[in-house]
Amino acid sequence: MKQKTTRQTYLDKGFVCLKKFLAAREIAICQEKIREFIEGLIPQLPRDHVFYEDRETLSTLKQIQQMQDHCPWCDEFMNGKPRALAEELMGKGVVASNMQYFNKPPLAGRPTPPHQDGYYFKLHPPEALTMWLALDEVNEENGCIRYVSGSHRDGLRPHGPTGTLGFSQGVTDFGRPEDLSREEVVHAAPGDLLVHDSMTIHRAEGNTSASRNRRALGFIFYSEDAQEDEREKEDYRREAQRQQEGKI
Repeated sequence: MKQKTTRQTYLDKGFVCLKKFLAAREIAICQEKIREFIEGLIPQLPRDHVFYEDRETLSTLKQIQQMQDHCPWCDEFMNGKPRALAEELMGKGVVASNMQYFNKPPLAGRPTPPHQDGYYFKLHPPEALTMWLALDEVNEENGCIRYVSGSHRDGLRPHGPTGTLGFSQGVTDFGRPEDLSREEVVHAAPGDLLVHDSMTIHRAEGNTSASRNRRALGFIFYSEDAQEDEREKEDYRREAQRQQEGKI
């Protein structure tokens, strides 16, 4: 039986995992550059670009947004191998939208609610993908990603407030038998890359480990054909800001 291509797997399932997308030397450089970014640039960033589980405890840093706007290395890196892969998977030109840092700190990292990234993006047509590059070993203990295979074909599900900083909206009717029966748990090692369609439902549990972080880099690419709905985007921004009051 002929093995599926990476693109065919992505199109069929709505996600794909590329093992060893970065070699050990490359991931070591990434880890060092992110350390330098966190130590040197965070004080200069807009307040709504940096999220903590506990704002008073710097070790609970959980998310950084728009890193490519503040760091030449981040911009160059995002527009290298990740962008080339995005164009291959989507079969067309792409726009680099956002480079992110994610972490679930030990014992503090909270669950990520089930959601579809497309709800946040407000694109017409809803053509986009998200990449997630593991910087640590990731499994059930420290909050690996869980995908609902094929859910990218089912359309946009209803979303509502979650109270989770950085993931303010989640699928309100998640948990149906057809969701749970198709859910796949994906482990990752440093250098592994997960890619999912913006309509694919995914979630993650919290970090129950006493000592292990769950660090990753995220890359968001829009199709060159996709246009943001400015009114919907502004409505979402205001709702997210309302939910974040007093938390960032």
